Amino acid sequence: MSESGGPDVTQELRLPWDDDPEDLYEHAPCGYLTTLPDGTIVRVNETFLNWTGYSRSDLIGLKRFRDLLTKSDQIYHETHYAPLLNMQGEVHEIALEVVRSDRQAVPTLVNSVLERGPTGVPRIIRTMVFNATERRSYERELLSARRAAESSEQRVRVLQRIVADLAAAPTEAEVAEAVVRAPEPAFQATSSSIYLVDTDSDRLIAVASTDPTTGNWDDMPRSSTRAVAEVARRGDLHVVGTVAEAEEHFPDLAESMRRSERRSVVLLPLTTGPADEQAGMNVLGVLAFSFREERVLTDGELRVIRLLGQQAGQALDRARLYDDARRREERSSFLARTTRALDEEHRLLQRARRLVERVVPEIADWALIRLQVGPAGLVEHHGGPAPDPARIEQRTAEAVETAAPVFATDGDALGCTVLPLIVRGRVLGTLAVRMAPDRRGAEAERLFLIDLADRIALACENARLYEQERAIARTLQRSLLAADVPGADPRFAVETHYQAAAQDMEVGGDWYDAFLITANKLAVVVGDVVGRGIEAATTMGQLRSAIRALASAENGPARLLEDLDRFCDRVDSARMATLVYAEIDLLSSEVSYACAGHLPPLLHEPAGSPTYLLEGRSAPIGSRAGDRRRVEHRMRLAAGSRLLLYTDGLIERRNRPIDRGFETLAREYARLRDAPLKGLTASLADTLVGRDHGDDVCLLCLTLGAEERLERSIGADPLQIALLRADMRGWLAGHGVDTDCLNAVLLACSEAVANSIEHGYADDPFGVVDVSATISAETVEVRVTDRGGWRGGTEPPTDFTRGRGLQLIYESMDEVAFDRGGEGTTVTMRRHRTTA
Repeated sequence: MSESGGPDVTQELRLPWDDDPEDLYEHAPCGYLTTLPDGTIVRVNETFLNWTGYSRSDLIGLKRFRDLLTKSDQIYHETHYAPLLNMQGEVHEIALEVVRSDRQAVPTLVNSVLERGPTGVPRIIRTMVFNATERRSYERELLSARRAAESSEQRVRVLQRIVADLAAAPTEAEVAEAVVRAPEPAFQATSSSIYLVDTDSDRLIAVASTDPTTGNWDDMPRSSTRAVAEVARRGDLHVVGTVAEAEEHFPDLAESMRRSERRSVVLLPLTTGPADEQAGMNVLGVLAFSFREERVLTDGELRVIRLLGQQAGQALDRARLYDDARRREERSSFLARTTRALDEEHRLLQRARRLVERVVPEIADWALIRLQVGPAGLVEHHGGPAPDPARIEQRTAEAVETAAPVFATDGDALGCTVLPLIVRGRVLGTLAVRMAPDRRGAEAERLFLIDLADRIALACENARLYEQERAIARTLQRSLLAADVPGADPRFAVETHYQAAAQDMEVGGDWYDAFLITANKLAVVVGDVVGRGIEAATTMGQLRSAIRALASAENGPARLLEDLDRFCDRVDSARMATLVYAEIDLLSSEVSYACAGHLPPLLHEPAGSPTYLLEGRSAPIGSRAGDRRRVEHRMRLAAGSRLLLYTDGLIERRNRPIDRGFETLAREYARLRDAPLKGLTASLADTLVGRDHGDDVCLLCLTLGAEERLERSIGADPLQIALLRADMRGWLAGHGVDTDCLNAVLLACSEAVANSIEHGYADDPFGVVDVSATISAETVEVRVTDRGGWRGGTEPPTDFTRGRGLQLIYESMDEVAFDRGGEGTTVTMRRHRTTA
């Protein structure tokens, strides 16, 4: 008892039922070992012996503690455990594996204390050993659960990312690409393939794969016995865990697995509709992915896989709706744009060409339109190699014979569809196209091509009718123009040109005429009737006939216009017609003219600049307003003068003042002063109007008498020689040159010009050849000058195996001289005239 009367806590309490301390040591819940500093066991309790199966005689004095450890732990004991114990004096909760007598390893946790003597020298080591077998199992379970949770979390994250990718993928191809990439990060699959159902062809289409060389990755009928088709029909998830299992159910899959070294395969249907109602489920495709090792999927993985199939199916359904809408919009837009483009073309072949140019490359890489009406022809355009012509001919003949489309089929090496172009039961031609294979939506593409062929057929028929009506209109127009313009008279020459409006099918009211009133009086006229169509053309013909009937040697231009005014009282449609009428006395070279509301004639005499004749003007024919008196003007023309009559289509434009048109015409007319008369009016029309003008153009150019000196400049183009020859022929005839001399001069001049073009300019079309000719009572002299560098000699050739140009010049002319200056060559030729 303590001094206070309570129990003495400094004394050890001993209860009657307490164990003996020695027994407590021997049967403690952990193992005890006492070892010398070198690890030799000197004491061990019963608990440790029971755990390990050893006896005391096996251990005490014979074994060191490190001898009871596994090989790896012995190394750890030597490199870490012993040094740490010696340095710190104690170690706690060191995980070591102790080897039992039956060679089984027991996981343990070890605490050790090093006791030292009074001098600090290590004396003994006391070690407690705890059995960690159950703890290790628990840790394994925890680790497995953690790994499972991490894997599940990873799959969920991957699935979330995939769902996000699917939501952002607008097209079927992008959805398929996102789905086929999913199994690898989500389930550690080694390869994936995706097949989509094409309801039009009732086939499964292989659209994407991470390894196309693995397995039978190709299209197949949905009725196929292959595993993918079976899953597509049934809509069930199939997990084939082994090759043996595949051999039992899917022989084709087993063969593929052996060939590609796959050990497990998952076949996942991509579906829409409720997962628990098989009847309401719609299978849009199948995702197949595989593993290189045999794989057993957990319930959690299977749930995620099924969820992936549902999400992918919904994304595919949405993308297909989007693709269909986009395709319809694109096709509708294409048809609308094509229709607008056709409005810009009216000719049949041009319209067919425009159609083909729009088809390629927008919807096809090669197309051909074969026309069997109108100006028949082929219009072909391609961005790739053309198909086999013989097979195209065969397919075209079949389409024409059956009057039905011949579509390209799966596996068709030709790859071309031929559609007949039918209007009102008649085949106008065929359209052949080669399109990139669209293995889904083929029915929609067929309907689109049929619609396109119908529109093309209608467009071609409209163009054919347009050309037919245009040809009729042109024939009527030209039949109403003068066809008997006088010619072959050395005292004058007339050149005419008529150009109809480019886009108008109706005949117009523009006309020209030239006729001899008497043997020595010439009448020329150019007019324009208001309006278009048959009535205007009829009125134009009546006016032309009336002018011929009213023209006489005594009346003159003013009197003729007065008679036309009275004519309009009976032909009301002739009112407000405009015309310029001139009479030329071929003996005196005197001209009298009158303008009834028409544009003024343009005169270019041999000397000076072009001048507009502004006198003799009055109101249009049949006008009832203002001064109705008719006036005329009389003047004498120099020999070689050129008088141009024309209609308003030549110079009037909506986007410029008419004064600008007058200036342009005068400038171009002056530029062509030295050009041959032949082709002069057509050249003016080409320069000032072009081919796309919206109004008729009518021109008449009169050359009066023969010029004293002929001067012409032509381009270095052999085609110009014929025009020069015709112009020179009229000039020589006008001066009364005899036939032999005329023909000789024409031959020599033509050869000299041809040599200048060939040798002087080497066929350079930008070169210019100047020709001048003079006539005296005794001789005709012609000079041909170029500014090029000749490649041949100037003497008559002795070798006649080549051209005979120089030889003909020397034989045709009496005198020939060549002058080679620093800037070209001049050939001077003279021919003596025959005197009576």
